[in-house]
Amino acid sequence: MADAPLLELKAVDAGYGAVQVLRKVDLSVRPGEIIALLGTNGAGKSTILKVVSGLLHPWGGQVLFDGEDISKLPPEQTVPLGISQVPGGRGLLPNLTVLENLQMGAHTIRKDRARVKNAIERIYELFPRLSERRTQLAGTLSGGEAQMLALGRTFVLEPRLIMIDELSLGLAPTIVQGLVDILHRMNGEGVAFVLVEQHANLALSITEHAYFLEKGQMRFDGASAELLQREDLLRSVFLAGAKVEA
Repeated sequence: MADAPLLELKAVDAGYGAVQVLRKVDLSVRPGEIIALLGTNGAGKSTILKVVSGLLHPWGGQVLFDGEDISKLPPEQTVPLGISQVPGGRGLLPNLTVLENLQMGAHTIRKDRARVKNAIERIYELFPRLSERRTQLAGTLSGGEAQMLALGRTFVLEPRLIMIDELSLGLAPTIVQGLVDILHRMNGEGVAFVLVEQHANLALSITEHAYFLEKGQMRFDGASAELLQREDLLRSVFLAGAKVEA
C-alpha cells in the first residue's frame, strides 16, 4: 500500500536501567515524509531515535520498518535496511579528515569501492564546501561545515529514513536555511526524515506532521500548523529559532 508507514512505533515502552522513559509511544512516518518530533528537555525524543536505530531495545511494544519488526535488531542490522541517524553533537571523528569521515560513514559498503567513490562525489556535489575541505581535519571545521559533514556522512549510504537530532543547534539562520534546502532536495528524491528540534518554529515551518512528547508520553499527533497554535504545549519549548520558509 502506498500509504503504509515506512516507520511505525506501536505502544513502545523503553528506558535505561530501572528508569522508564517512554510510555506507550505511538509514531509513524510515511515514505518520503518529513515529521517534526518536539518536546521538553528530557521528554524522551533522543530515546525514540535510539530505539529506532537499535541502540536501545524497547521494553514493550513494537518498532516496524517497512512492515518488518525491527524491535530487537542491533544498529549493524538496521543501517543496511536504510535507517540512519545524525546524532546530537554531530558525532564526527575530529582527528580524521573530511574524506576519511565520509569513508567511515560508508563502512557497510566499503567493499564496493566504485559505489563508495560515487557516493562521496555525490556528497561533494551536495556540499561543495566539503569538497574544498576534503583534506582538512574534521575537528577544525566551523559549526556549519561540521553539520554538513555529519549530514554528508549519513547520506553516503543513501538511506530511506534519516533521523536528525538538532539540525540547527548553534548555527546561524543563513547556514540553517542552506541545510534545509538540502533536506528538501533529498526529500524530493524520496528520503523520509524525522527532525528532533528545540527550535519549534523552524521544525514546524518545514514539516506538515508533528509529534509532541512530554514526560515520555505523546501529547500531540497531528498537523504541524495545528501544533503551532498550541501555546499550552509549546510554551515549554524555545520558540525563538530562525523562521525558515517551507
